[in-house]
Amino acid sequence: MLDIILPKITPITTSDDYGRYQIEPLEPGYGVTLGNALRRVLLSSLPGAAITSVKIDGIYHEFSDVPHVKEDTIELVLNLKQLRLRMHTDRPTDLVLQASGSGRVTAADIVAPPEVEIVNPELHIATLDSPEARLSIEMTVEKGKGYVPADHRDGLAIGVIPVDTVFTPVRKVNFAVEHTRVGQVTDYDRLVLEVWTDGTITPNDALSQSADILVRHLNLLLDLAAKPAARPERQPLAASIIPSKIYDIPIEDLDLSVRAYNCLKRAGITKVGQVLEMSEDDLLGVRNFGRKSLEELREKLEQRGFIEGSRLALSEAAARSEEEREEEPEERDIAEEAEEGTEEEEEEEAEELAEEEKEEEEAEPHKPSYDYDEEEYEYEEEEEEEKPKRRKRR
Repeated sequence: MLDIILPKITPITTSDDYGRYQIEPLEPGYGVTLGNALRRVLLSSLPGAAITSVKIDGIYHEFSDVPHVKEDTIELVLNLKQLRLRMHTDRPTDLVLQASGSGRVTAADIVAPPEVEIVNPELHIATLDSPEARLSIEMTVEKGKGYVPADHRDGLAIGVIPVDTVFTPVRKVNFAVEHTRVGQVTDYDRLVLEVWTDGTITPNDALSQSADILVRHLNLLLDLAAKPAARPERQPLAASIIPSKIYDIPIEDLDLSVRAYNCLKRAGITKVGQVLEMSEDDLLGVRNFGRKSLEELREKLEQRGFIEGSRLALSEAAARSEEEREEEPEERDIAEEAEEGTEEEEEEEAEELAEEEKEEEEAEPHKPSYDYDEEEYEYEEEEEEEKPKRRKRR
């Protein structure tokens, strides 16, 4: 394999929310390939934290106005969406904001638990314009990635306003590809990458995390040719292998106890074929189906001849016959030819017997048929015998 020149990365400018990097030299075409891949991962796959729902005291929907507050409810929610947070837990967390009297309300007035850190406490949230003003807000903060619309959150309580959320901590990514020179070759690529974040993560960390995500995906392809092909796992026998006459027998015909029958019925097991496809562990995994019910089921199946002992003899026999058909196709063809030959011989013998019977019928002498009633014929003979007797008496 030919050697590929590996590039070096040089940070040109770095800060808490901006970074400019230069990667060179890259093989021709690799600048666009690498730059586009990093940009897409930076914008879509890095985790972040944001507000997902808001509940304002006295407000039941976003079209209401808060008394003595300059901003309306929609503007308040938009200001809260700009709150930048750093979470050290994966569980949803609640934040509370309470303010009263005239004055300016900022993110510094929010009470947050120790596992949540507010990155921009100077963020303006609301302006109270009366000494009687009172503002109470409860916010739910969650961790996620990408963009989640507000209509994806169902089942919220009355008065809770869902917020469409942008979790990604990266705000913008640009890249440019320039030509660079290596020795006498001038068509190598130089990748210039710019990253802007919201301050919850540094550009260096963002670039490192995105590269790690790409590497973990590409590692799946390493040594793919060297590894032997994985043998597919044996799937459960389908209904086409178990004869349909047996597969479609309802479990009611097994005369199970009420408990065992109800357990199988609730699990959606209604046919004998479904039972034969399941292992003992699968059956024991059915809710309330214990060892006693399993023994009863095995006994009923044995009585019907579906299984032998604790093994599914029918399924095993079907699987073995399938393997034998795959391993010995030539023997199967020879057997089929022999069966066909036997059928032809039987047909020839039947034809010969039919011809012999026909010849025997033709060889027998012709017997005349009489169209008379035997009883009438006997009566006429008796009358002929009585006539001479009468003449003699005369």
